[in-house]
Amino acid sequence: MASVPSAPIASEPAAPRRVVILGAAGRDFHNFNVVYRNAAAARVVAFTATQIPGIAGRRYPPELAGPLYPEGIPIAAEGRLEELCRGQAVDEIVFAYSDVPHEHVMHLASRALALGADFTLLGPARTMLAASLPVIAVTAVRTGCGKSAVARFIAGRLRDRGKRVAVLRHPMPYGDLASERVQRFASPADLDRASCTLEEREEYEPHIAMGNLVFAGIDYAAILKAAEGEADIIVWDGGNNDFPFIRPDFHITVVDALRPAQVATHHPGEAVARMADLLLVNKVDAAASAEVEALIARCRAINPRALIVRGASPVRLDDPSAIKGRRVLVVEDGPTITHGGMAYGAGLVAARDAGAAEIVDPRIAASPEIAAVFAAYPHIGKVLPAVGYNPAQLRAIETTINRAAADVVIAATPIDLARLIRVDMPVVRARYAFADAGEPRLAPLIDGFLAGRGADGGAR
Repeated sequence: MASVPSAPIASEPAAPRRVVILGAAGRDFHNFNVVYRNAAAARVVAFTATQIPGIAGRRYPPELAGPLYPEGIPIAAEGRLEELCRGQAVDEIVFAYSDVPHEHVMHLASRALALGADFTLLGPARTMLAASLPVIAVTAVRTGCGKSAVARFIAGRLRDRGKRVAVLRHPMPYGDLASERVQRFASPADLDRASCTLEEREEYEPHIAMGNLVFAGIDYAAILKAAEGEADIIVWDGGNNDFPFIRPDFHITVVDALRPAQVATHHPGEAVARMADLLLVNKVDAAASAEVEALIARCRAINPRALIVRGASPVRLDDPSAIKGRRVLVVEDGPTITHGGMAYGAGLVAARDAGAAEIVDPRIAASPEIAAVFAAYPHIGKVLPAVGYNPAQLRAIETTINRAAADVVIAATPIDLARLIRVDMPVVRARYAFADAGEPRLAPLIDGFLAGRGADGGAR
């Protein structure tokens, strides 16, 4: 009698891998959207948050998280990583923020491995979106290299050539996340309606003043689609030394001649330096020639195929005569001074060059909120970083300035600070821009890119 083969035993479907994404309200959300949101084989059980105040304790809303996450996704403080992973039986920990030393990344990797989890860095091939328009990306190896001024210079050159420019900015969604899925800014009133923080205004306001449209938010597939409908070319104005969310056709990475040793010390700054088509050595006007040459040698060592361009970052005061012989309080660009690691910026340089009698130390007059910022970033010198992630911090800046024994304020943040706060002394703006500082020059290279793309004529 022939034997009857037994039916195969059905195997149980594999349970989804349980994932935690380490972030700071930017790259983390983007990585989730493009890799995990619709992935049935994975389940993101939490984001963690660091660097940015007020993010932990909230949820990534279900409207953004998608149908696999009807209750959204909790956002916990990074300090709770071990507790969170043990409680949620986490299989994989994904690192997804930037502007940190390599050692910082590996300490987090060690914490992940000690928990038995995989430690993952998602790369450009999985996370960059493809655009239907030409894309020029501007990134930097560190916050505070002068990347934003370079992006504005490029956008201005493109506008001079008749192009409609859409600037896509690295995300800073710190408010109501569901309402910030796609943000479009064309006027200062748009910034007011969106209750933008000082950090957001520092990046958006100068572009808007030039006549550029600025797009930002959370869902970059939708953001890109919106931008493509209104532009001839896209400029990715990257932040936090991160690599672009949009695949670039021409990738420019800015390095800082005042920090020549930091080309390959931070993540993912070293990666963007190695990826770049052009390495722009900035602030050569403020650095010693030996430091500039040492930096160029480092650049050539890590990316021998990249073209190298030298740039300057000249500073101009609206009213230099108001500074000479006066007691001056200097307000600097926020991120440059805080997690960018700079003790001071363009404002202090301008104050000294203009003959200030005294640089007033804001720490003496600091309100409790601002004192906490100085405590968190002890490297900061006698300058006030323009932190303003929420209205309370903005009022704290106002209080600190008004308490200070100063005659005049230099505002070296790119925004019109006097429009947002009420101070009891004159405010003089310090403005800085990119300028070519040798051959090859950046402007003809942008022209050459347009010609190579068949896009050197007027607007479509």
